[in-house]
Amino acid sequence: MTERTAPTTPRSDAPHGDDAQDRAQDVVARILARAGTAIQPTDDGPSAYDGEQFDVEDRSALRRVAGLSTELEDVTEVEYRQLRLERVVLVGLWSSGTAEAAEVSLRELSALAETAGSEVLDGLLQRRTAPDPGTYLGSGKARELADLVASTGADTVIVDSELAPSQRRALEDVVKVKVIDRTALILDIFAQHAQSREGKAQVELAQLEYLLPRLRGWGESMSRQAGGRVAGGAGIGSRGPGETKIELDRRRIRTRVAKLRRQIKAMAPSRATRRHSRRAGAVPSVAIAGYTNAGKSSLLNRLTGAGVLVQNALFATLDPTVRRTETPDGRTYTLADTVGFVRNLPTELIEAFRSTLEEVAQADLIVHVVDASHPDPEGQLDAVRSVLRDIEGTSDIPEIVALNKADLAEPETIARLRTRVPDAVAVSARTGAGIEELRDRIAELLPHPAVHVDVVVPYQRGDLVHRAHVSGEVLAEEHTEAGTRLVARVDSELAAALADAVAS
Repeated sequence: MTERTAPTTPRSDAPHGDDAQDRAQDVVARILARAGTAIQPTDDGPSAYDGEQFDVEDRSALRRVAGLSTELEDVTEVEYRQLRLERVVLVGLWSSGTAEAAEVSLRELSALAETAGSEVLDGLLQRRTAPDPGTYLGSGKARELADLVASTGADTVIVDSELAPSQRRALEDVVKVKVIDRTALILDIFAQHAQSREGKAQVELAQLEYLLPRLRGWGESMSRQAGGRVAGGAGIGSRGPGETKIELDRRRIRTRVAKLRRQIKAMAPSRATRRHSRRAGAVPSVAIAGYTNAGKSSLLNRLTGAGVLVQNALFATLDPTVRRTETPDGRTYTLADTVGFVRNLPTELIEAFRSTLEEVAQADLIVHVVDASHPDPEGQLDAVRSVLRDIEGTSDIPEIVALNKADLAEPETIARLRTRVPDAVAVSARTGAGIEELRDRIAELLPHPAVHVDVVVPYQRGDLVHRAHVSGEVLAEEHTEAGTRLVARVDSELAAALADAVAS
């Protein structure tokens, strides 16, 4: 069974009449509409808590715009060129689950394609028990796809799955245009949005690891690259098997991958040093994790005033941002915004971004942000937890589920999610609703200092009193003639320092 949207350009065999046109438009709206994706339509911009948001202006400064043309009417001009968005057709398989779940996945693919800078023309969803090992769709459906591509004028086909190299080559041979899969699309978005040196290196590493088994030679590019003077026709004594072009490319990619791994490994100590400095001060850490576009950066801005980039787009922020804030009782802790997750997140990205995801593995608490206004929040919850299970050390970390965008969600949805996650906190990063409750829950689950002290600290050691306020829990404080009487719970290192100060 195949469900397909009506192509943008009418086909000769399409039914005629207003009723047929209306039905076709309904199918287009259902499959390609943004409802059900991680991107939700909204007219609201960043709130006052999100800061100046200069990064949004920078990102929008260079953007391809549909409908603009640079065709020159005067043929005497030097150049003749045309600028347009890449035109794509989407393809997905419905192998298990419900048809609605399959359509949600295809609509999310549409949002990913638009984020990458393309124009979605059409979508095709096929009912099939398993992908065809040859062309993914089967030979007959692949030919139908070729007709669809020709009728719409598309130049790219995007498949909502990860294709084997042989499947991609076979499908390209049939449809005669470029074919990419979901993994390549997500890698392209990451490449556009990476800002830091480490982020760019991680994305390049993931792209090269994805590309290596998918290299393909075309025509004469597969010819032998012989050494010596054979290229000039030197003849006898100078001929040799040499190295094929594709072998040369593979060797260069492996060399570049090894260099990138060394670079990323060399960058790790600086991140570890910053993390160690926070640990040395006994500052607890909280990692914000969640589905892409669930509102993680907005929540970080609301809690800390960080001014992190906020944009209604998939994978808008990739580089982790760490900010300090305080619990209601005055304890200092750090909040780290991490990269967003998505269904079927490529394994290459999980491996390449492992140093970034260490912020989650090294945290004392995880705030799992879920978009409660999404049509399938349970699917987002499961997708994120599936990725977190792949990160070593996260299984024992306490988790708070924050149901963000509660002001846009239906009450029935909030009640259903609370049934599944009884301790979930409903919040709205935009309006501030539930933020204080979230702060209280964070303070409750953060690790508490283990040592109880009741000491009189000499006035000349006021730095120890300050440390107790920053990293411990001060239960009582009194200024006496001999010094500051301090009743608090502190870590073992500070307790030892207090004891030495009292003894001296």
